[in-house]
Amino acid sequence: MRVPRPLIVFSFAFSLAATAARADDVPAYARELPKIKTGKTLLAFNGRDLTGFYTYLKGTGRKDPDGVFTVHDGMVHVSGQHFGGFITRDVYRNYHLKVEWKWGEKTYAPRARSARDSGILLHCVGEDGAAGGVWMESQECQIIEGGCGDFIMVGGKGKPRLTCEARVVGKELVFDKGAPSITRDSARFNWWGRDPKWRDVLGFRGARDVEKPTGEWNTMEVICDGDTITNIVNGYVVNIGTGSSLTEGKILFQSEGAELFFRKIEIKALVK
Repeated sequence: MRVPRPLIVFSFAFSLAATAARADDVPAYARELPKIKTGKTLLAFNGRDLTGFYTYLKGTGRKDPDGVFTVHDGMVHVSGQHFGGFITRDVYRNYHLKVEWKWGEKTYAPRARSARDSGILLHCVGEDGAAGGVWMESQECQIIEGGCGDFIMVGGKGKPRLTCEARVVGKELVFDKGAPSITRDSARFNWWGRDPKWRDVLGFRGARDVEKPTGEWNTMEVICDGDTITNIVNGYVVNIGTGSSLTEGKILFQSEGAELFFRKIEIKALVK
């Protein structure tokens, strides 16, 4: 019998000064960190192997002949050489996900000269590879240079819906708390500080980026509470989605042409 862990209250006491954004260039709502209560740990990367996960790659399925996903030195090493992901074996809902990750140096075609790219796919449902032969139907919390915390609705057999308070900037929708609510079942909602001059080039840095430079560790947190998803990057709330048509599923960590490392992956149950 598993003994329940003691209840833990997270206050999100981050050092905001450690992030790249200037204090006078951050909206007040980005500092309004959710106060949540968490209970037992549902899954945690053990630092030794991928217990609790499986891998899936385009073209080879659950086989990984080139070692895209390895574990060493207490980290999951994602080479990025082939598109795919490592995926939780279990389904989760109503949780707090905390991930510590950093970019490596290597990149691969077809994104060798493009912005380093990855992502965390939330509420994954349906078959492996249903989206483009690679991903699962899901809500994506984007990890990409200049765009960490963007939402992307990843279609499979169905088309997930999500609502954000957003303003229109050119052809883009940008999260802005208090703006009109917009619902989409495709495309994306950018985080509030995404540079309007963003370009898909290697090493891109925006003026307001809260993601840290290549080689430095980032902390990304996702709170999935019912049909609401809150993305937090290095202590700032960067995006909030509501009315998600998906509220539970597996979690997929992408390999998408760029090397990256994870030293912490932890899922804790929310407690009301």
